[in-house]
Amino acid sequence: MIEPRSSGRKSVTLAVLIVGIVVGSALGSVIGYTLASRNGQAQSGPLSQQVAALQGRVDLLTSELNYSGQPAGNLTYASNLTQIYVSASRSIVVVEGIVSQTTVGLFGPSKQYGMVQGSGFVYYYEGLPYIVTNNHVVSGATNITITFEDGVSYAASVLGSDPYSDLAVLRAAGPISAPGLTIVPSSGVQVGEPVVAVGNPFGLAGSMTFGIVSQVGRTITESAANGYPIADVLQFSAPINPGNSGGPLLNSRGEVIGITTAEVSNSQGLGFAIPSNTIIRELPSLIQNGSYDMHPYLGISGTDMTPYIASAAGINVTYGWLVENVVAGGPAARAGIRAGNTTIDTVLGQVTVGGDIILAINGTRVTSGDVLSSYLEENALPGQTVMLTVWRAGSLDNVYVTLGIRPAP
Repeated sequence: MIEPRSSGRKSVTLAVLIVGIVVGSALGSVIGYTLASRNGQAQSGPLSQQVAALQGRVDLLTSELNYSGQPAGNLTYASNLTQIYVSASRSIVVVEGIVSQTTVGLFGPSKQYGMVQGSGFVYYYEGLPYIVTNNHVVSGATNITITFEDGVSYAASVLGSDPYSDLAVLRAAGPISAPGLTIVPSSGVQVGEPVVAVGNPFGLAGSMTFGIVSQVGRTITESAANGYPIADVLQFSAPINPGNSGGPLLNSRGEVIGITTAEVSNSQGLGFAIPSNTIIRELPSLIQNGSYDMHPYLGISGTDMTPYIASAAGINVTYGWLVENVVAGGPAARAGIRAGNTTIDTVLGQVTVGGDIILAINGTRVTSGDVLSSYLEENALPGQTVMLTVWRAGSLDNVYVTLGIRPAP
């Protein structure tokens, strides 16, 4: 939380102290110069130049005090929060729709109706405005509407969607005059960067929270993704709640680096966002074709290696991704990747061992399934051949796999 008044007073005191120290240093230098001159020990260069240089340092520090008297170097991001919100809020919408569910009771089947609600934001592609949101916000919904900050509402339809990345693009039935947000690549996003999430939690339109990127390259699973992981996800600490889904995750310049998609129940502000690289990669296909079908596919399932599994299996490999099952006829099976053959009990439950352990892909170390999935999503396409370095029966081997297209959900 930002506490402008109390932290402002402390920052003012600190800033004034810093400026005072520099001023004192400047005066001390001038006095020292004068005394040294009297003793014939002054260094070369006119006194006026040194005084001017020191005064420049004082002026620079003074100019770095913002309107609240806080050192700009410390709280530049915090002081820009209002500006970020004002710039972005006009582009963010409430997305609502009706979903139905058939239930069977004493008098036969009946339909029950409910409302789904989420967030979205305006993005211009080839000069035309679209609404970007999460697939799970609009999947199966009818009577979809979007509502802007000023209360203007339009009916909307799903133009394209991808359950494997939890992305959807909507087209509004009416004219959109709101500005679009800028999407920038998420490749350079680093842990510790400040972020802002703007959305409509619990229907509270235009709510903003802020935090930091707490990790990159995560994977999450959602029911609509048919059990496949959604890869290369950003993890962040800005609190989000139901209704935030589909809203933008912004960097300190107000640019979109992700789209909020999920939270962890009972956590203290732990959220996840689909990275902007995924949005940039898929958006043209979602708009033009209504879908995206270029997710690479290995045709394997397994689990992360741990010291517990290694100990129970009697092997000395404690990292990597253990292949438990191989899909018959899939890319990995055709390449000769081996599945597990023995089920053992560990402290973490039953695991099928005896299969290959993937340690690297194209020379990139694989420490977990997150790393493997994120590498494939970011760097590979169906039809490409990748080299998997595997630990097999006590030795290392390189296996070349030509990737397939992930089956439709």
